[in-house]
Amino acid sequence: MRRVEDCNGVLHPKAIEGIELFNAKDFFEAHEELETAWKEETNDIRDLYRGILQVAVTYLHITRGNYDGAVKVYGRSLKWMQGWNDVCRGINVKKFRDDAEAVMREVERLGKDGIGNFDVSLFKPIQWNEKRLWLCDRCGTEMYEKNCKVSCPNCGNRFDCSDLNLYFD
Repeated sequence: MRRVEDCNGVLHPKAIEGIELFNAKDFFEAHEELETAWKEETNDIRDLYRGILQVAVTYLHITRGNYDGAVKVYGRSLKWMQGWNDVCRGINVKKFRDDAEAVMREVERLGKDGIGNFDVSLFKPIQWNEKRLWLCDRCGTEMYEKNCKVSCPNCGNRFDCSDLNLYFD
């Protein structure tokens, strides 16, 4: 598992741009912005950026019908996507990994000869909470996150990062 501290803090501005481009299915430009964030970052969060940018390249290969390239780059991305909290810096990493895995299952099912029939609606957006702001579902007060625990200062309601997917639906 990665260090909890790596998931605290805010995303690099170029990572935010990259995620927005990824969600717009502009995978080439998403890769460019995420690569800038990866190069400028000094701590381990850079590995998460690298994993996301490699998935963007994987999807670009798929849209271009390059089966071998998609399989090769996706395989590389796995190293960088492992060990993160389910939610890290507001990114729903677990869902992102699951979505990418579903894409690759379909790519493998289609095979080299069928990749041109890939359904691009399988490319799901990265879910993330840009402002990392949560409102208490009990009393409506703004909640605060620390060390992967989100707490309401008013009524004491608490949950941890593994519960954050409730806030992405």
